[in-house]
Amino acid sequence: MSASNNTADREAKLQRNPHGDFNAVEKSRPEFEEDVEFHYTRTKDIEWVPGSGATSDDWKKHKKIAVDPYAEGRDPLNNYKLLIAGIVPRPIGFVSTESKAGIRNLAPFSYTTFVHHDPPIFCIGFASSVAAAKDTLANIMETGELTINIISEWFVEAANYTATNAPPEISEWDVSGLTPLASEKVKPPHVGESAFSVEAKLVTHHEWISKVTGKANGTLVIVEGVNFHIREDATNESFTTLDPKILKPISRLGGITYGRTTQAFEMLRPSWADEEKREEVKKILEK
Repeated sequence: MSASNNTADREAKLQRNPHGDFNAVEKSRPEFEEDVEFHYTRTKDIEWVPGSGATSDDWKKHKKIAVDPYAEGRDPLNNYKLLIAGIVPRPIGFVSTESKAGIRNLAPFSYTTFVHHDPPIFCIGFASSVAAAKDTLANIMETGELTINIISEWFVEAANYTATNAPPEISEWDVSGLTPLASEKVKPPHVGESAFSVEAKLVTHHEWISKVTGKANGTLVIVEGVNFHIREDATNESFTTLDPKILKPISRLGGITYGRTTQAFEMLRPSWADEEKREEVKKILEK
């Protein structure tokens, strides 16, 4: 069976659209709130002291249910649905690649994060083996080059459209209307609309073996960031931060749900040299 047929079968089983007539459901919802700007709030309890635990006891009203991912009769796709709903919010790696033949590809991947800073290391997960690789993974394995771009509110519709299962000869850049900007150290362009982009090169990869079928069904690629591109109004003079008011990042939640980043709070990391002197901490240690 071809990779495209495998993908089609998997998508049919997933039934991503939970609404039936999605367009009707979306039109029934309130309009996008343009006037909601990123802002800071306090934490829920600014008087919290060591040993206090959670700020609510509601969790005590509900027991936790153990779910064996390998339980007899449990479809691995059920684990997929559960994990994308539970491990949230997830950053979306908007990945640009180019084949040796010069065909450009652009697609979003929510199995993406950075895992080290020196050197800058990122990982991306693909739900396919190398043999069954679709365009993005195939291009990375073939050329070893890519860019990772952060998705923001002002182009989320175009970014989502690149997730369509277009054939390899179709460039998602063209059908989405997004702007390719030339990279400096890799061949694939980065996304002009993105406020933060990373040029990257392949370091290594690892295939995952299904415990149900015994066959390779997933691939992890580890890449090194070799160049950054930052929108000038989103950063500081030393290029050490990004302003969330400008970045307006979009995250992936469960199912087909996305999240906006509209508010935050700040918390200092406790210094044990200071904390061990507090009376609350001394009482805890004396027990």
